[in-house]
Amino acid sequence: MKIAVTGGAGFIGSVFLWKLNMQGIKDIIVVDVGYKAKDSANIKGKNITAYIERDDFRRLIGTGRMDDAIDVIVHLGACADTTQTDSKYLDHNNFLYTKELALWSIKNNKPFYYASSAATYGSGELGYSDDDSSTLKLQPLNEYGRSKHKFDLWVLDNKIADRVVGFKFFNVYGPNEYHKQDMRSMINKGYYQIKETGRLKLFKSYKPEYADGGQMRDFVYVKDVVDIMWFFLSNPGKRGIYNVGTGRAYTWNELARALFKALGKEPVIEYIDMPQNIKQQYQYFTKAVIAKLRSAGCDHSFMDMDKAVKDYAGYLGSGKYL
Repeated sequence: MKIAVTGGAGFIGSVFLWKLNMQGIKDIIVVDVGYKAKDSANIKGKNITAYIERDDFRRLIGTGRMDDAIDVIVHLGACADTTQTDSKYLDHNNFLYTKELALWSIKNNKPFYYASSAATYGSGELGYSDDDSSTLKLQPLNEYGRSKHKFDLWVLDNKIADRVVGFKFFNVYGPNEYHKQDMRSMINKGYYQIKETGRLKLFKSYKPEYADGGQMRDFVYVKDVVDIMWFFLSNPGKRGIYNVGTGRAYTWNELARALFKALGKEPVIEYIDMPQNIKQQYQYFTKAVIAKLRSAGCDHSFMDMDKAVKDYAGYLGSGKYL
């Protein structure tokens, strides 16, 4: 099996390379942006056959030169900055690029897997079901979420959900996110805050029904994420758009306490003002409905949060990558 992984030098992409290598798959083309990505620590030591720049890959796809070179596309490459407000930039990188690859895959009868996002659920007032009928009604809160939702809608409008697999990733954390700067998980940021100051910063709440740090998210460890992705790659008859979350919601306070516990320290949490640019698009609650995932036959058992956080803290402490 010859696999192209776009965004392969990124967070989830590089961990998926690790998973593929663990499964004995080495015939992999990594597609990403910038020659720094080619030499990044995220893909150092991975068994791959080639690295191709994103724009070169798009040209090769468009001219038919990849028709016999790859069997599967796993498309994780995108702008994942939830604070990005340039809708044209997001449309180009998150919608049109994905559409190009999907059309090529369908034309050539090749499996196509792509990254969607829990950001598509917006405020959550319509729930977190990944049923197609529910997806049609969603109202994302930010441009990033809208760009991801636009492709989900395109899949449904064109009646090709039975030809592709979409992964609605919830709050993913784990090794190999070191490069993400402000988009790193709270565990990553908090680890260094605790090491440097002994305390961890969380956003205040601006809704009376949520205490400071009481906002809730479905946090999912990246090792669990790539296990689920592998389930679908190894069961190619399973198609559709699926939530990739644990089905449980924890508060930021609970996650913070798990990190302090992993570091053997008493919790010291400081609540800080939320930046104005994210106040109106902040999700106070997310929890994946995973009935559809289970009905597809994926019985993956998610790692306990305390265990996952401790595992990740071990990577942070040693500076190791997956």
